[in-house]
Amino acid sequence: MTETDETASAIAPAETRSRPDLLVGDDGVARCSWVGTDAEYQRYHDEEWGTPLRDDRALFEKICLEGFQAGLSWRTILLRRPAFREAFHGFEVEHVAAMTSHDVDRLLQNAAIIRHRGKIEATIANARATLALAQPLSELIWSFAPPSQGRRPPHTLSEIPAVTAESNALSRRLRALGFRFVGPTTMYALMQSAGLVDDHVAGCWRAADD
Repeated sequence: MTETDETASAIAPAETRSRPDLLVGDDGVARCSWVGTDAEYQRYHDEEWGTPLRDDRALFEKICLEGFQAGLSWRTILLRRPAFREAFHGFEVEHVAAMTSHDVDRLLQNAAIIRHRGKIEATIANARATLALAQPLSELIWSFAPPSQGRRPPHTLSEIPAVTAESNALSRRLRALGFRFVGPTTMYALMQSAGLVDDHVAGCWRAADD
């Protein structure tokens, strides 16, 4: 299917336009309503959120950024992601693990990122914990993915949980391995963004099954 064909096939039917959990954009495409009208958020929803991610560096970045997001909106983090990448050496694990207390003090002066000492220190600690793993980070994370067979997309946003048994288990495991800012809610957000679960609501063009 060409890009044009895919876009055409995503045009929302009339009955979709009245559902509060969906938002039909100017392009006629139905998306999860949390996207709003922000172009970058829309791109993130269409291209990243819920797409299976198995790259170790990218997963490490997501773990760290989800930790920075705690108490904030994801849009805040997304808009600052280029600055985070610059500050943390592209989230290359070896480089982040080598950062020192002097780097922490320097980043606390960087207004382009979230200046939170605990979260900055957690990013460095998470890099060191990643290097100490006995298996690839992606293998560890995906071992906690819930079964997808027979799973239907949520019909409303209210059906989407904040915490699951799997995110609790992943959180406990990562904490035992020395990771920080990896609570159960944060880890469920990771599972959503990295595609371990598909929480696009029914009717959204990205939903796995309508």
